[in-house]
Amino acid sequence: MIDKRCRTLADMLAQCPDLHDGAVLLAGGFGDAGVPVLLLEAIAELGLKDLIVVSNNAGAGERGLARLLRSGSVSRIICSFPRSAGSVVFEERYDAGLLALEVVPQGTLAERLRAGGAGIPAFYTPTAYGTELAAGKEIREFDGRHYVMERAIRGDVALIHAATGDRWGNLTYAMTARNFNPVMATAARSTLAEVRHFVEVVPPEAVVTPGIFVHSMLEVGA
Repeated sequence: MIDKRCRTLADMLAQCPDLHDGAVLLAGGFGDAGVPVLLLEAIAELGLKDLIVVSNNAGAGERGLARLLRSGSVSRIICSFPRSAGSVVFEERYDAGLLALEVVPQGTLAERLRAGGAGIPAFYTPTAYGTELAAGKEIREFDGRHYVMERAIRGDVALIHAATGDRWGNLTYAMTARNFNPVMATAARSTLAEVRHFVEVVPPEAVVTPGIFVHSMLEVGA
C-alpha cells in the first residue's frame, strides 16, 4: 500500500531522483511562515553545485535558505524580495558576484509557478510593463493596454512545509504557511514535504495538496 512517510531526512533525500547539480529547487515560504527549514539545511550538506532556487525571499539569519546560500551550492536565485530583514548571507554573496539574481514581482512569481503546474507555458500580465523587469520580454497590446509575456516556472524539486499529512501524501497547511507551498508542489518533478504532524487520514474536503503531487514526507513536529 502507498506510504510516502520517511523516517529520516537522509532517507528522504536518498529517495529523491531529481536532486543533482544544476537542479531547480522551489522553496516554499513567505518570510518565516511555511519555510521548509530542515530540508533546506539538509540539502546544504549534500555538496551540490549550481543549484537554482525559486523562493519568495532570499533567506534570513543563518538558517534555512540562508544556510543553503552560505554553503555555496546556489548559483542563482529567482525571488520577489531578496533584501529583507536579516538577509545578510544573500547580500554578501550577491555583492561578491557569487550569486545571480532574477527579481520577479510577487504576483507574477505565484502565477508563473501556477502556470508551470497547470501545463501553461506562458501568459501575459500588465505587471512590470514600462520597467526594467520587462526588458527583453515580448510586449503585446490587448484592448488598449500593454502586457508583458512571462514564462512559466517548473522545478526539479519542490521543498514545502505543511501542517498535516496522511500516508498517501495528502496535505493541509496552517494559515499563512499556505502561501507558495501548494503551487510549488504542483510545479516540480518531485515534491518533498516537511509535515508538522502525520494523521491517519486527511478528510477529502480538507485536502489542499493532493498526494499525487507529493513524493515523500517527514514528520518534523511543531
